[in-house]
Amino acid sequence: MRERIRKRIVVTGGSGKAGRAVVNELVEHGYDVLNVDLAPAREMQAPFLATDLTDLGQTYEALRGAAAVVHLAAIPAPGLRTDEVTFRANTVSTYNVFTAAVTLGLQRVVWASSETTLGLPFDQEQPHYAPIDEDHPLYPQSSYALSKVVGEELARHFSRWSGIPFVGLRFSNIMEPHDYQGFAAFQQDARLRKWNLWGYVDARDVGQSCRLALEAETQGAEAFIIAAADTVMARPNQELMAEVFPNTPLRAGTGAHETLLSINKARRLLGYTPHFSWRDAI
Repeated sequence: MRERIRKRIVVTGGSGKAGRAVVNELVEHGYDVLNVDLAPAREMQAPFLATDLTDLGQTYEALRGAAAVVHLAAIPAPGLRTDEVTFRANTVSTYNVFTAAVTLGLQRVVWASSETTLGLPFDQEQPHYAPIDEDHPLYPQSSYALSKVVGEELARHFSRWSGIPFVGLRFSNIMEPHDYQGFAAFQQDARLRKWNLWGYVDARDVGQSCRLALEAETQGAEAFIIAAADTVMARPNQELMAEVFPNTPLRAGTGAHETLLSINKARRLLGYTPHFSWRDAI
């Protein structure tokens, strides 16, 4: 592993659910962190700079002097704003962060892509196989998912142009410990959470994945699925798939409760190992 980036790390969207976990993880591991967001976090874990990332000038000022950026700021899900606003805000802010990072000579860009790029909620397109992995075709089904697919192409473009490594993390449904109490409601109907193959990820593991993405030896533009090691269901995968996706093959050797959003690539190239499971919390 190369020497850890020791200068300032800018975390955009550091006041959000993922952002708070990432800022906390980086601070705990000795990084100098700046939280760049529209509003400060409830608990100030790091210095804060109010910034509108859809403004290129503000974006340059926020990233100036940083060694790397973890770009999490975005409208975080479909349906929160109009389709046009979601697509425009997410693509413009991502373009601005990427172009500023390259122009300012940052060492690395880590950013939040999404599991939605894979075809969620799997209504029009069924998964080709499970566990689904990074080789699966992309089937964006919303303006949000489309903005993340565009972001992945932007990452490839800027990395080719600059030689700077870009690491896109396709986060599954992010959960905090208090969210696990709601998992009991999923158990009676397999279709309630079929939309992402019953996946999730603990926010603390999101923090771990971002730190590892800053530290790992990667080149070019890579995308990684980041999920928990298990599903949200007590029922075994074979039953779930047979009931909900009977035409999707379940790969031999898949564990009874193993995540159906494969994290093998993240394990192999980032050293990512999920530490948290809802099964240990309730």
